[in-house]
Amino acid sequence: MAESCLKVWVERDGALLRLRLGRPKANIVDAAMIVALHAALREHRGRNTLRGVLLDAEGPHFSFGASVEEHLPGNCAQMLASLHALLIELVEFPAPVLVAVRGQCLGGGLELAMAGGPIFATADAQLGQPEIKLGVFAPAASVLLPYRVNQAMAEDLLFSGRSINGAEAQACGLVHVVAADPEAAALSYFEQHLQDRSAAALACALAAARGAMLPAVRQRLADVERLYLDRLMRTQDANEGLAAFMAKRQPSWTHK
Repeated sequence: MAESCLKVWVERDGALLRLRLGRPKANIVDAAMIVALHAALREHRGRNTLRGVLLDAEGPHFSFGASVEEHLPGNCAQMLASLHALLIELVEFPAPVLVAVRGQCLGGGLELAMAGGPIFATADAQLGQPEIKLGVFAPAASVLLPYRVNQAMAEDLLFSGRSINGAEAQACGLVHVVAADPEAAALSYFEQHLQDRSAAALACALAAARGAMLPAVRQRLADVERLYLDRLMRTQDANEGLAAFMAKRQPSWTHK
């Protein structure tokens, strides 16, 4: 059930919404998780006392990423549309979204984190977009990474598929704070910088700060969806890479 994969509660007298991915150890961002996250954000969007959201995860890892099975031909169009709708909801949410990361934060999991606000991570967390290793690319990360890091670093991560640790991610701007306890660090940030602010002012500040970003993200997500579905998924290598992953074997590229 969608409800069982996400824990949702409100604390601090309605000031802080807590969202916790609740399907360890992988915390896969699949259709059920996307539905649960979207429902929680929509339900609490109108809460006029909300000054922040903390998104974290149960277990040793934030998320291994999206469901590869749901990205196979026949399913990927719906999966991309629903994931991108969720990411837009996060980008335009009227309260700051803090994200606490431990362990692996990969693929769709990192895209989810980047759609929020500041990321708090352990020094040994692993953040990356490994999609290229499967013969595909990361649509949402292609849009969101350049807002977090410079273009050269974004391309490095997207083209290589490598992961970087929390310390390197902080150095390049992807991670805001490195801490042994990222949830505690995020809560401390909330208490020091958001809890005593006006929720109405924060909502306006978010709209102002992201005024140019929001329409650009919407348009670019639509563009990369079309590129993924109309061009990439017609290549032999994309289908080979996904099939090889499912069969737990090495892919054999034709470069077509």
